[in-house]
Amino acid sequence: MKHGTISLALSGILCAPAAWAEDSAVSALPEMTVTGTREGALLSETPATVGIIKAQTLREVRPTHPKDVLNQVPGVWVSNLSGEGHSTAIRQPLTTSPVYLYLEDGIPTRSTGFFNHNALYEINVPQSGGIEIMKGPGSALYGSDAIGGTINVLTRTPPKEAEFELSGEAGSYGWGRLLMGGGNASGDDAWRASLNLTRTDGWQDDAGYDRQTGTVRWDRALGSDALLKTVLSFSRVDQQHVGKLTRNELDLAPRTNNVPFSYRQVDAFRLSTAYERETANSLVSLTPYVRDNSMEIIPNWSVSYDPSRYVTENRSFGFLGKYRRDFEPLRARIILGVDFDYSPGAREEDSVKLNKTTNANGGTRYTLDTAVAPVRIYDYDVTYRGISPYVHGEASLTDRLRLNGGLRYDDMRYDYKNRFNNGVAGATQGAPGAFPAGGWYGHVASTKVDYSHWGPKLGATYSFSDDLNGFASYTNSFRAPSEGQVFRGSREATALKAQTAAESLLNLKPVIVDSAEVGLRGKAGALRYEASVYRMRKQDDIVSHVDPISTQRTVVNAGETLHRGFELGFGLLFARDWQIDASLSYAKHTYEMWVVSGAADYSGKEMESAPRTIANTRLGYAPGALNGGRVQLEWVRLGSYWLDAANTGKYDGHDLVNLRANYPFGKGMEVFGSISNLFDKRYAETADGTGAAPTYTAGLARLTVVGLQARW
Repeated sequence: MKHGTISLALSGILCAPAAWAEDSAVSALPEMTVTGTREGALLSETPATVGIIKAQTLREVRPTHPKDVLNQVPGVWVSNLSGEGHSTAIRQPLTTSPVYLYLEDGIPTRSTGFFNHNALYEINVPQSGGIEIMKGPGSALYGSDAIGGTINVLTRTPPKEAEFELSGEAGSYGWGRLLMGGGNASGDDAWRASLNLTRTDGWQDDAGYDRQTGTVRWDRALGSDALLKTVLSFSRVDQQHVGKLTRNELDLAPRTNNVPFSYRQVDAFRLSTAYERETANSLVSLTPYVRDNSMEIIPNWSVSYDPSRYVTENRSFGFLGKYRRDFEPLRARIILGVDFDYSPGAREEDSVKLNKTTNANGGTRYTLDTAVAPVRIYDYDVTYRGISPYVHGEASLTDRLRLNGGLRYDDMRYDYKNRFNNGVAGATQGAPGAFPAGGWYGHVASTKVDYSHWGPKLGATYSFSDDLNGFASYTNSFRAPSEGQVFRGSREATALKAQTAAESLLNLKPVIVDSAEVGLRGKAGALRYEASVYRMRKQDDIVSHVDPISTQRTVVNAGETLHRGFELGFGLLFARDWQIDASLSYAKHTYEMWVVSGAADYSGKEMESAPRTIANTRLGYAPGALNGGRVQLEWVRLGSYWLDAANTGKYDGHDLVNLRANYPFGKGMEVFGSISNLFDKRYAETADGTGAAPTYTAGLARLTVVGLQARW
């Protein structure tokens, strides 16, 4: 066998989704996973719940938003927040907080310090090679960020021979998308390039977006046992935002956008080169990478209490290093590694003046007052630095029982340089006439803030038979506050209060998490299933709190929260040409201890935006007459949840039905289509506020998309 063939095969094993033994669309129970230990491993020997979305599923679903595929995984709910923006619930309430880790081929897409809850719009999801979702705190190999879960988007492997594919889509509300890609192999080299061009007018008023996203991957064989894998990714997103609606607006005029001036412009660039050399009993992996992220935005969520326009940017220089050694006795394995991340960044922010009016349906409409000049309120540089050594070990005590454990040490630092007043502490007044009148913003003096944590993990898997295995695990992890939580405060009524509030943010504690789970995975004939139960306790949970008196939003440590749940996923081939796939989760998220400044006690209350029930059921029909195509009907269920921490009112939840179909014809040709929200249900993607004054992010109206794809 040629060296190039061997190395490209190695690349496929270590860095890409595996070819599963059975071609089921169910997310549970593939044979391999690459996220648990950063290389290919049997899922049956992975003591964690890992949902897998295969490349085939992405090609069949053709998601217009990442939620279209991620919400098929048990216990995962992703909402649509304008364009491809999103908030996420994985073993957590639906949140934009930094409790998830987003990866591309195992490399974080952003630095810990510069978390973005919309991270998936910076990745080319529709043209990826699959997605893995490891639920719960990350292993010792990942450390901070991964509390609710880790989402790892995998790039497609290069082809063995020349190929090209092109697809075009058109749909409701000006939807249009062009996907093109291809690649080739020659000798010891193989490559693949993909380009995603998407635009839409948006179904609501002034809610359009455009994106250009591309991925290039080049694999080069280095002899018979080593390879280089280089990945270049970029995304440019230009999108408008929509605002919250009252109940009356949601019912009578859901297309209303009360913040038509709100927007964001995003640029993301990533480049990495992974060197991997594997011998019979060892592996060396070295991956340097660079990232460049910038965003200009007028946020829609803060117009009522803190209107502003800001620009954030950060550049990252990082390195992932790992050495793995295998030993014959007990099939033992030890992994030693270190992660390094150096990310200098900056924020420039201006307070802006808005005018308020009441629309015909009783909602509040905002317009940007261009006659009042913006006022600079934040101007700082901040550099994040993280160094994280870790050790991970595995051993099989018997043929059926395999144990693993790990320990990680995270050492993190922010080096903050205040560009106001030559780095001296002080306060700056907001825009004249803004809310509240004469508001102030506090700034701390240039300083350094450090966080560190030792995080252990223990796990075990047991094979009851060839068709049934179980696992149990315990993980301790943490999450350092992001730079925006530490150095960007909120508008206050006086300069003294603003300064005091800013200084208090320096005392934010990291979130500490203890999580335990047990699970079963198995198959019985045509049935494949996975079930797990988890219990997670978070100390010093970082939450965003709105003071009931001043109406100001502040970031505080919430004492202690508890998260418990059950998840089930299964797939079944039945009758002829029919298949059913389903996922179900039931969870309860509570404030165990949270007293806010002595004014409110939420201890014992359920957390807001935390649905107990999430379900997804898909019925597929693939008769021979469809020539390899299929029709799929999907039922999505989101349960009710509380609107606020005081539990004064609820959103009732909703049920949605989606329809998809595809039909291959000719040579390499395929026509496809989908209808999201088939019955045009009126619903909310998110809901909050109080029982007396709830507000809603309107859910997508019925969207029809049709397209044509050609492969050569």
